[in-house]
Amino acid sequence: MMGVTLTESAARHVASFITKRGKGVGLRLGVRTTGCSGLAYKLEFADAVNPEDHVFESHSVKVLIDPKSLPYLDGTELDFAREGLNEGFKFNNPNVKDACGCGESFNV
Repeated sequence: MMGVTLTESAARHVASFITKRGKGVGLRLGVRTTGCSGLAYKLEFADAVNPEDHVFESHSVKVLIDPKSLPYLDGTELDFAREGLNEGFKFNNPNVKDACGCGESFNV
């Protein structure tokens, strides 16, 4: 198992958001079934670590992943990028075999 990592830029963004929120233990990352290709990423700020969570730490920021999502996300690097007027998280996931044109869903 390789786990999930954050780039420095993503970690900085998450840390500053948690500070602004005033609470939170890290970022919860998962997948859900949806869209044209089958799976979509789910991202939310976590206020607690669940007993079954896998916890990875990158640049002092915790990433929590439920056991069902981990096989789809193992080895993923999460980046935070600014492209033109858009900014957002970008998933560099080595498991993806096929992604849909809209970039919202993928399969492995």
